[in-house]
Amino acid sequence: MLRFTRSLILGLFLGALAGLYFGWIQFPPDSRNSALPDLTQRYRDEYTVMIAAGYAVDRDVQGALERLSPLEIVDIPVYLQRTTERIINTAARDLDDIRLLVRLAHDLGGLTPAMQPFLELGGGQP
Repeated sequence: MLRFTRSLILGLFLGALAGLYFGWIQFPPDSRNSALPDLTQRYRDEYTVMIAAGYAVDRDVQGALERLSPLEIVDIPVYLQRTTERIINTAARDLDDIRLLVRLAHDLGGLTPAMQPFLELGGGQP
């Protein structure tokens, strides 16, 4: 029984060692760093909401435009307007996220009638 236990422990140890060697040294995983323009729409929306949340804190329009520029969008206010209206129409995000997007769209000059109620819900000008 002692011989079986020692063999089992040695086998597990050598197997783990071989697995670590092959997994990390011999055949390491490929890292994938996707560019922002390559993201799916879901993650582009998530990124846009995060930028709008940052804008709600610092109120830096130029900074928000710079942070959205890596998405390689030709006309950022139009992109933000379309994204916000799509999110409103599909109810893809919660009310707080919609208000953040509407505030940023408003301050970029892209407020539409569909967005107006959400601006009023947010209390208008902060």
